[in-house]
Amino acid sequence: MNQPKLSHLAETLIGSEIVKLGNAISERIRAGEKIYNFTIGDFDPAIFPIPAALEAEIIRCYKEHYTNYPAAEGILDLRKAVSLFLKEREGLDYTEQEIQVASGGRPLIYTIFRAIVDKGDKVIYGVPSWNNNHYAHMTAGEHCVIECHPENDFMPTAADIKPHIKGAALLCICTPQNPTGTTLTKTALEEICDLVLEENKQRAAGEKKLYLMFDQMYWTLTFGNTRHYNPITLRPEMKAYTVFVDGISKAFAATGVRVGWSMGPASVIAKMKAILSHLGAWAPMPEQNAVAKFLGEKEAIDHYLAHFKAEINERLQKIYAGFIALKEKGYAVDAVAPQAAIYLTVKINLTGKTTTAGAVLQKQSDVTSYILHEAKLAVVPFSAFGAGADSPWYRLSVGTCKKEEIGEVFEKLEKALAALK
Repeated sequence: MNQPKLSHLAETLIGSEIVKLGNAISERIRAGEKIYNFTIGDFDPAIFPIPAALEAEIIRCYKEHYTNYPAAEGILDLRKAVSLFLKEREGLDYTEQEIQVASGGRPLIYTIFRAIVDKGDKVIYGVPSWNNNHYAHMTAGEHCVIECHPENDFMPTAADIKPHIKGAALLCICTPQNPTGTTLTKTALEEICDLVLEENKQRAAGEKKLYLMFDQMYWTLTFGNTRHYNPITLRPEMKAYTVFVDGISKAFAATGVRVGWSMGPASVIAKMKAILSHLGAWAPMPEQNAVAKFLGEKEAIDHYLAHFKAEINERLQKIYAGFIALKEKGYAVDAVAPQAAIYLTVKINLTGKTTTAGAVLQKQSDVTSYILHEAKLAVVPFSAFGAGADSPWYRLSVGTCKKEEIGEVFEKLEKALAALK
């Protein structure tokens, strides 16, 4: 039966490839198949629960009936708490009027795009990256895509951005980055900021400025000598052109709690508030009150983050070591050393290999299927993040990783690799 024609957006929008893949894997697991599922950028609450103090506050707020509509911009107590948290933790100075609360990062990103991008406006983003391609499509922006490479940790550089910058409306940067788990260096971010500032100086009075959407949802999760840098600390003049995406989703393993915030110029934040007031994508009232209280619990936060980060880093380091050991044995795999977030960038370069059944792995999608079926390892190809279909690189997420299963993963993976010719 023919389906009725809908809007151009509805007819052309592609749903989340990661969610689709994750759902398919979950169905197989529910059917009894043993799969090591490292696809979704989420946490198993049995392994990584939210902070106990935050959980207790959420329960208290529901019991005390904080269940009415919140303010469209977020409750004042939460915006004050976020302001203080940012000042103490990052040295960022934002007033309550420069902070917008929403139900996680997604509605904030969408409203940033909606507030800034008109049809045909240039949107600059690197690939692989999370969902910038879809948000640019939803706002009918012109895609200015930068193919990023391992020598730069899959991060865009100022030199990459410069050819696209003339007349652009929005530059999208995420660091620490989803899907790569890598970060921008201080020098690289300074160079990008200088490029934005110089471009905006050249624009005429009344001309739309170039804004930077700076997604730092993973900024608390850095490991070893890796440091997180932000544009405002490095270049204070960038405050007029930067809109942050931030929140508790990844900092406190609280993806389902749905509390995120943006900080930016008051004029942009006001327009985001107006858009969100129609979408109704507010963080729930009990969760807002609970987070407002929790953000002031410095010792509880420090204690939680110390344990949480150690557990994530241990998994990342062990899996990284496993891939490097396989590489040293001569298998066509590799990995980028862990830097941040909950992701490991891994390379599985098996196209052209032949299976024991005589089938040739002709495409990277064949490699993905082979690893899933033979090694029971589920990872997300970078093609799901806007990279080319032939990219041999993958995102491996450790949010559901059981440490005791890491050895099993590599036993099965090596067996699957050894079976290829």
